[in-house]
Amino acid sequence: MSFAPILEADVKTWTETRDVLIVGFGGAGACAAIEAADNGASVTIFEAASESGGSPKLSSAELYLGGGTKVQKAVGYDDSADDVYGYLMDSNGPQADPEKVRAYADGGADHLDWLMTLGVPFKMSEYPERAMMALTDDCLLYTGSEKAWPYVDKYKPAPRGHNLYVEGDNGGPLFVKILTEAVEQRDINVHLEARALRLIVDQFGPEQRIVGLVVREDMEERCYRATKGVVLCAGGFVMNQEMMQRYAPELAKAGTVPIGNPNDTGGGIQMGLSVGARAINMHEGFLSVPFYPPATLTHGIFVNGQGQRFINEDAYHGRIGCYLVKQTFPVYLVLNVDDYADYETASWLAAPVKGTGETIDELADELDLPIGSLQETVSRYNEAAEAGVDPAFHKSDAWLKPLTGPFVALDCTPGAGAFLPHFTLGGLDTTVDGVVLNAEGSAINGLYAAGRTACGVPRRGDGYASGSSVGDATFSGRRAGRHVATRVN
Repeated sequence: MSFAPILEADVKTWTETRDVLIVGFGGAGACAAIEAADNGASVTIFEAASESGGSPKLSSAELYLGGGTKVQKAVGYDDSADDVYGYLMDSNGPQADPEKVRAYADGGADHLDWLMTLGVPFKMSEYPERAMMALTDDCLLYTGSEKAWPYVDKYKPAPRGHNLYVEGDNGGPLFVKILTEAVEQRDINVHLEARALRLIVDQFGPEQRIVGLVVREDMEERCYRATKGVVLCAGGFVMNQEMMQRYAPELAKAGTVPIGNPNDTGGGIQMGLSVGARAINMHEGFLSVPFYPPATLTHGIFVNGQGQRFINEDAYHGRIGCYLVKQTFPVYLVLNVDDYADYETASWLAAPVKGTGETIDELADELDLPIGSLQETVSRYNEAAEAGVDPAFHKSDAWLKPLTGPFVALDCTPGAGAFLPHFTLGGLDTTVDGVVLNAEGSAINGLYAAGRTACGVPRRGDGYASGSSVGDATFSGRRAGRHVATRVN
């Protein structure tokens, strides 16, 4: 499929003219449309699927927001924007965009307020357990590595994952329903089963201006004009195997289940590339090892093919996943049988049991690790647990517990059967207001991107926090919608 742009002069018939055309009706597209309409622009959304929602509808719709949100204050957390900024800058490493992170940290509380004005419900409560998500109707949850080393020593931790006021993993459908209703309450045209194919430009070259879209709908290609701009909110590219192999081969090899909707095929990114946009961070992605719940598995230790630990096990599951794939395989989670608990019914990991043993010697024999390596690792770990201090990896004393047996080892090696979900974190390079940049770092006139089509706040798998995709997508969508609506050509 060619994403090459066409010239305005070659368009014979314009089906419709609007101020703003938006590609994608997920979280980013919906928020971009709402904000653009509320700032006086006429808006049309094009969605390839037969309904709104995109990937957020398939998720828990958790939102990573901080800096003193209404819920944080109600529960008793004094979270500062500076701590949010510091944590996100540090955890996203050298790839972090200071301007985007600053805006997101400073605007988190206001963004939650805005969502609440649309009718998105949040309970003023906290889910205090270590879990993948809150399966109750509680709101606040720690969803990153805020309480784990190395971040806990630098920034005051606070729970920033905001779950909707709905019981169970049902936040996504409710979130999308509310956003869809907000779109329907405004003068926003929505075209479903309408796939954007190409951008329309006034000329080819660096001085080009994006003036419209070619869209396939009702079995024909139609041209739509945009007087102010086009906003690409078409998701990431985890469902496009060719792009995955080209840009993120390690992620494609290690992950077992791509997380996203069927239209996360990189179409928005490729349309941007076709007019000279710059794509960045394309190799990065989220890779989870969802070993908790039950939280008791955190008492165990991850060991690699040398029988050595490689991370503090109280870190967020996505951070552990990114460290795991860099190890010499196999990789096992070794723990006491008592802490194995209800793993078989409570966990999403589905890693098979590789070995058991009354003693660590018996377990090591079953795992076929180098002679004496696992025994030495467990001995050192138990000394640390007894002392309440983990000098090797700084695991919190709350999760330090001697491994005394009987033992069980779960095989977490990629390809061995464990559930290792993944998605992409790369996309088009944009300003903090969603303006797409070209290879020279200059703005492409009339082109915007938000959500996973753009490279936003979350940029590293080992620093990812649950909720930062939906949080960033809706936040960046709003900024792009507001900017395009108020721009002067």
